Amino acid sequence: MDREIIRLAAKKLSVLEDELESLDERKLSFWESFLQSGGYISSSVYIPPPIFTPTDRELFKTEAEIMKNVVNERSAVIIGRCGSHILHAYPNHTSIFLHADIDFRKKRIEKLYNVSQEEASKMITKSDSERARYHHMLTGKEWTDARQYNLSIDTSKIGVDNCVQFILQYLELV
Repeated sequence: MDREIIRLAAKKLSVLEDELESLDERKLSFWESFLQSGGYISSSVYIPPPIFTPTDRELFKTEAEIMKNVVNERSAVIIGRCGSHILHAYPNHTSIFLHADIDFRKKRIEKLYNVSQEEASKMITKSDSERARYHHMLTGKEWTDARQYNLSIDTSKIGVDNCVQFILQYLELV
């Protein structure tokens, strides 16, 4: 339900998927929020009305509603978007946190996106920082706190493919 959540949220909020994707799991900075609110515009200057961009909380609320509707209808795998927090009280919910050491992550990003080690490092740092701020702002919890997950796996120890098999075995036990 990764891309599907973005597609459904864009439809519900009447915005383009690309606009939502750029906001996804990313807290707006103070200046982005300020500029989005329109509070900076002088009354003597005409500026066309901005295209609607949902706030962090509007997007979170919409995505949470979508997730809840989906899991009420069928089994689903929800990737990110504070799903562990939103769905924690649902029966049969299993929350999994995948993590890895920085060298493993850099090599994986280098291969996936065909970028240098330096660029991969920057991408990881930026993504982790944005995700941590977003998660904390909306849940009050630290994104990396393993206590909020049923299972935490270091993918650098057993590899991504083996993690899939391990998760499937785990799900058969619970």
